[in-house]
Amino acid sequence: DKGTEFLNQTLHAYFAAEGIQHQTSVARTPEQNGVIERRNRTLVEAARTMLSAAKVPLFFWTEAITTACFTQNRSLVIPRHEKTPYHIINEQKPSVKFFHIFGSVCYIVRDGENLDKMKEKGDECIFVGYSTQTRAYRVFNKRTRVIMESIHVNFDELPLMASVQNSTDPGPTRHSMVSAHNSSDPAP
Repeated sequence: DKGTEFLNQTLHAYFAAEGIQHQTSVARTPEQNGVIERRNRTLVEAARTMLSAAKVPLFFWTEAITTACFTQNRSLVIPRHEKTPYHIINEQKPSVKFFHIFGSVCYIVRDGENLDKMKEKGDECIFVGYSTQTRAYRVFNKRTRVIMESIHVNFDELPLMASVQNSTDPGPTRHSMVSAHNSSDPAP
């Protein structure tokens, strides 16, 4: 639909180098390009879910979409090929061992700074994604209020997983506890 995301010099150079003829559809008719529109919608829905579950501010939306794309390219299998997009392009299975929960608390180690014995050895951060250029993680440093990349990150995902577990399993209600206590059956 003549979307500007596909009209740029870098993409034109790539198409020319690969011998690809680039054709666009009529402006403002997304139904002519259903595949890419569906893919974009899937990414936006995943990002919206990630932002909501992590309870992080909306200004992380670009990080959420980038992370959704990164993880989906390495985890969603294309049925026709029985492979992930990453596997198809790179001809090797992707590793997902380094995946972490978006929005989880993590700590970046401050090795380079002068630290005395009583100061914290790291800054508390929020995990917001993966570097596209290196094997680093992208984290939002709460102290400096800057998104940075580092491989020296310790993750603390247990509180986030526990809060999800507590929200999905409400446990016994006061009424059921009182009913059980007032029953005529003896306690076990």
